[in-house]
Amino acid sequence: MPTPTAVAARLQRLLAANKLVGQDLELPAVLSHIVEAATELVGAAYGAIGTVGPDGRPEQVIEVGVGGPGGAPAAGSFLGVPVRVRDEVLGHLNLSDPRPDAFTAIDQELLEALAATAGVAISHARLFQDSRRREQWSVASAQITRQLLTSDADDALDLVAQRVLELAGADLVAVVLPLLPGDPHGELVVDHAVGGRRDEVTRTVLPAGTSMVGLCMSTGRPQVRDRVTSLSRLPAPSLGPAMAVPLLTAAGVHGSLLLVRDRGSPRFTAFDLEVVASFAGQAALALERADARLAGSRTRALEERDRIARDLHDHVVQRLFAAGLNIQSVCAVLGPGPEVDRLNAQIDEIDATIRQIRTTIFDLNRPAHRSGGVRAEVLAVVNATTVILAGPPEVTFRGPLDLLVPVDMYPDLLAVLREGLTNVGRHAAATRVEVLVSVDAHDLTVEVVDDGVGIAATARLSGLRNLARRASESGGSFEVGARDGRGTRLRWSVPLPTAGLPPQM
Repeated sequence: MPTPTAVAARLQRLLAANKLVGQDLELPAVLSHIVEAATELVGAAYGAIGTVGPDGRPEQVIEVGVGGPGGAPAAGSFLGVPVRVRDEVLGHLNLSDPRPDAFTAIDQELLEALAATAGVAISHARLFQDSRRREQWSVASAQITRQLLTSDADDALDLVAQRVLELAGADLVAVVLPLLPGDPHGELVVDHAVGGRRDEVTRTVLPAGTSMVGLCMSTGRPQVRDRVTSLSRLPAPSLGPAMAVPLLTAAGVHGSLLLVRDRGSPRFTAFDLEVVASFAGQAALALERADARLAGSRTRALEERDRIARDLHDHVVQRLFAAGLNIQSVCAVLGPGPEVDRLNAQIDEIDATIRQIRTTIFDLNRPAHRSGGVRAEVLAVVNATTVILAGPPEVTFRGPLDLLVPVDMYPDLLAVLREGLTNVGRHAAATRVEVLVSVDAHDLTVEVVDDGVGIAATARLSGLRNLARRASESGGSFEVGARDGRGTRLRWSVPLPTAGLPPQM
């Protein structure tokens, strides 16, 4: 039976231990104080404390002294108690000692009393940690708001990704958007990325479907994984916990914010999800603002096109027409001869120029809500896929495409172009891409030429088979092979329907 003096000494040590535990609010320091106080309180050789999260998963482990893993040596004494607040278990406090029967019932009571104080200290430390993180997120959110008001959307997206990387403890953060604008169910592309491996994922294409990011964008709900199995060219063994949060705008899901930690890192928590979701709102606002700017630019462009069309009609065409009439009057005075023949040739050139200007005026005045024809559709696909290429492709049009190509041929044409450009972006490592869309009285032809690594490395058999099938079903041809020098040439050609040809004059 311990003497009163011994009991008083132990109670004194317990009070000192409680005081030590409450000295700090930083969670790692609190955990260190707890395990140090526990080993000193009962004279143990080894101590360890491990915390668990709300989902019961291990979070942190702090050890002091010399002993076996988790304080459980092969021989000797072991004493362990849970650390809890009310009915919630926050962790476990374990002690061990190589001496047999080193711990008594009083030691257990003292350790349980210390564990009760430790539970309160850990709870307070977590609240303090969450409060500081919320403050940091709030400051960063205000900074991003200022950025949105003073700079363009790309700068704001980069800032959002960088702040999320720092504050969420991620190793990679990416802004993922639909490869084709307005199509969240199709293929996706990494538009922005920050972190140590950003170069390995930027401008790469990700599958949609049942992938984590695809589900996030198709359902509009966050997705959290303990471990992501694949991400573009990153090796699977290096990937750990991941989280995808949708970028929601008034028009729907605009994209996704993807966070990835390295293998072995702690999983993302409910708190991480909460604060990242608020930043996703900031990123969505940046994208929405970019759309508004683009819409404003288009409106201004249409107004400018209308002004140019009026000027061409009111000034240029009228002056050319007047010049042609004056030359005709001169010809009437001169009479037949070689000089008059030359002047008549110039009149024909003026007439041709007037017809070309009037065609341009017609294109400029085309209503904005209607399709712009083949050229506009082709340029839309080119613009959408430029993000996965080294630079904008060089686009060339030949022939009266809008006149000869019927609307029902658009889907095949655009699918071929999209597949060709996507293939180059994924595999060719090209620095230059050329696109040619041409039409004559009989055939529609699409060519995609790059200076990449060559057909052996760039061929996607399934995609090429689809292109060949589209050509075959339309009675056309499909070829893909090496171009002169370095790179690949893809050529797809199909006949025009006879009913779509203009009458012969």
